Amino acid sequence: MTKHAPALALTIAGSEATGGAGAQADLKTFQELGVFGIVNLTCIVSFDPKDNWNHRFVPVDQQVIADQLEATLAAYGAGSGAPALLQTVKIGMLGSPATISTVETALKAASFKNVVLDPVLICKGQEPGHALDTDQALKNQILPLATFVTPNHFEAESLSGLKINNVQDLKDAARKIHEISGAAVLAKGGVRLEGADAVDVFFDGETLEVLSAPKVGNVAVSGAGCSLAAAVSAELARGATPLEAARTAKAFVTEGIKNRVVSGAPFTALWQGGAGA
Repeated sequence: MTKHAPALALTIAGSEATGGAGAQADLKTFQELGVFGIVNLTCIVSFDPKDNWNHRFVPVDQQVIADQLEATLAAYGAGSGAPALLQTVKIGMLGSPATISTVETALKAASFKNVVLDPVLICKGQEPGHALDTDQALKNQILPLATFVTPNHFEAESLSGLKINNVQDLKDAARKIHEISGAAVLAKGGVRLEGADAVDVFFDGETLEVLSAPKVGNVAVSGAGCSLAAAVSAELARGATPLEAARTAKAFVTEGIKNRVVSGAPFTALWQGGAGA
């Protein structure tokens, strides 16, 4: 793309009030990687400091979600006449079966080239039965539309049906998720697997590659998963292959974790500007 018509990427995700994750992390990632970012919000998530920093989850009205998607596609979609068309979307937290159906309808109508799914299966602020219904809807309605999936350790176990205790298990899970979805997969072991390195596995049906970097601490950092999927999306929007996008995203997130932000909350947040610090 020329400097006058940057590549475009849309994130359909929730707002996270402290700025460490969700749509805020996605937009910062897009900007750092030279992509014009667009966000359509699905929910508002905040942490409750009076209740052990548990999640407070508020869904966005379905008509409002549909209106956002309509406006975005009219401005940048296939029939918009825009000099750069919107062909890449990153899916983050959807949060309810109703939102999943709304987004599914928009995805099918838009025919995006790149649909990057960060399969957020659990929101701690939701009632367990509702969360289970949401998980099943995500697997049945959104996963089949994805071209690239970035599950974390828990999500990879859930999607594959396999227990993941080591790198070989992670490879098997990546292969299984690709088999189920047809998408390229970047399955994240992160800090949850033993060893000195944070290991992720890429598989697209032909190429299997283990991506590793020395661990930076042994505790997960807020925004790492969101930023990884957003970085993959940004690179795909700029024309990278799925494997190239996975490699760049891994390096981007590693630097962001090294330069993480500390606050009064009991967790640290990835800084998307870390790669350029």
